Amino acid sequence: MTPEQVGEWVLHELPRLNTTILHDHAPPELLTTELREHVLYQLPDINQLTPAQAQRLVVNLGFVGASVARHYQEHTEGGLLHPERAFDGLAVGGERIGFRNYFAGLAGHTGTGHYDRDSYASLVRWNVGTVLVRLHEEVVAELPGVFDDGRVRSYTGTAGERRFFLLVKQGEAIERAVNCLLEPLTGEHADLIGENARHRVREATVLLAALRRLFVDFATLPPEQTMAPEMFMDVFRQFAAHWTLDDIPPSGALDPEALKRDFLLGIAEPGYDRQARRLFPALLERERTEIAGLMDAPTLPQRLLAEIGCNDCDVRLCDDGDLRRLVAHHPALIDWYRLLAMHARVSGAHLMLSKRFLFQPQRRRDADGLGDRLLVSNRAGTTGMTESFLERLTRARQQHALAPLRGLLIAETADPAGDPAVRSGRGTTAPVVVEMAG
Repeated sequence: MTPEQVGEWVLHELPRLNTTILHDHAPPELLTTELREHVLYQLPDINQLTPAQAQRLVVNLGFVGASVARHYQEHTEGGLLHPERAFDGLAVGGERIGFRNYFAGLAGHTGTGHYDRDSYASLVRWNVGTVLVRLHEEVVAELPGVFDDGRVRSYTGTAGERRFFLLVKQGEAIERAVNCLLEPLTGEHADLIGENARHRVREATVLLAALRRLFVDFATLPPEQTMAPEMFMDVFRQFAAHWTLDDIPPSGALDPEALKRDFLLGIAEPGYDRQARRLFPALLERERTEIAGLMDAPTLPQRLLAEIGCNDCDVRLCDDGDLRRLVAHHPALIDWYRLLAMHARVSGAHLMLSKRFLFQPQRRRDADGLGDRLLVSNRAGTTGMTESFLERLTRARQQHALAPLRGLLIAETADPAGDPAVRSGRGTTAPVVVEMAG
């Protein structure tokens, strides 16, 4: 098959085979036989591909590899201990290169520093088409995909999977818009209390409110409009199996824009930077560089407080009278407080999503004696983040540098940005519109 034909096969035939195997209507060997006989043997030498072609093939072969890994480990005794054996006998092209070696070479050929297995970048950002974010009808962020066919590749071809991939990419696109507004404020001579900075902070707060609403809406809509928790736990997540014992499976924890926002705004969680660095191999090269730079720099709240001659300790030691005088003298603190408060509310909404689709259903299963999945545990995220750890991160974001102002400003900030809905399509009055390009 040509790379384009592989793309069609992944869109149509792979979901059919996965569904057939998951329903025990065929053995897992059916998939590997199809791959050997009809898909992999005609793929070209990597050097014949353009970087863009390599990106598209990384997406498609990522779904292939995830499917092979899952079925092997679920049906092979000891498969969990030796996940790499799933790919034994899977060779690519005329030179019969092993699948994982071919994939690693393909990832390198993209020029992006992509991981040597499927990743968040290929599954979400490259897979889903280009997403635009409009704020007051102006495009403020664009998150490109590598396909222009308007289709979303998935494991079993269900609408729920496509909706979930779209949700995650829409969220990242809004996050990129937020970061595009805030990152210029990290400049050495940036003024963080002037009108330009205040405008950027207020706009970023509106965007974060829209991100929160996106998460809340997905969590509260009926399953037929989103994804049933059982589908998420038993089908979708189980394709995030290991390809090797020590690799990093795809995860929302690898969203680079979310990581960047945490290091821009600060998070009072000891060791959070080490946790983030542990994920670096699964990020793209540019993402690693940008996040590392933010890790090593003062946060925006630290810069803000330094600009007004304070630090975290000073603010925490202030009494109500001191805080009132501080805010009266530096009204920009109100805008910054609202931004940090909304950042924490977004974290709470994300935690709610995790509880709704993962932790609460698993607790019910445990209470009923049903236990956990053996392949990908539903008691933690795919990178090992437990419910208690996510709760701790949410509390850490709530205890931000300006948290002492909460009592003073709570009446004013109960609904600081109007918590706007996120709408698709043009011609709406919503301040934030997220839409597919074209």
